Amino acid sequence: MLKQRLPIFLAALWWGSLTTVGFIVVPLLFATLPSPAIAGATAAKLFTAQTWVSMACAIILLLFTRSKMPDEQAPVAQAALLFIASGLLLALLAEFAVAPRIVARENLKLWHSVGSGMYLLQWLCAAVTLWKVAPATHH
Repeated sequence: MLKQRLPIFLAALWWGSLTTVGFIVVPLLFATLPSPAIAGATAAKLFTAQTWVSMACAIILLLFTRSKMPDEQAPVAQAALLFIASGLLLALLAEFAVAPRIVARENLKLWHSVGSGMYLLQWLCAAVTLWKVAPATHH
């Protein structure tokens, strides 16, 4: 039972946390906090926390897809493997290559656009992962 439900839970946590932080919480920070500088500093901390959530979910999902799985789940896990690995790579690159440039305000418009694009791609990878690991309901 756990082997069947854990990947769904992890994929849902990954996609849901990316959705909540990136599309709800951070825009609210910029809309409600007194200055863009305060909102930006807070958003940077939230994105770092989100990276750790993404890394944990993706790494456990990768380990899970590499372990012995029930035969009926193996093709689904393998199909999700590319999206899990891509999402993990995007999270790491955004955190350790792009975010420092944004924080340093180095060519802010360019690096913010790159970071936003990478976040959106990571969100799509998590969404496809969730789609692939969640069983289709048959009525």
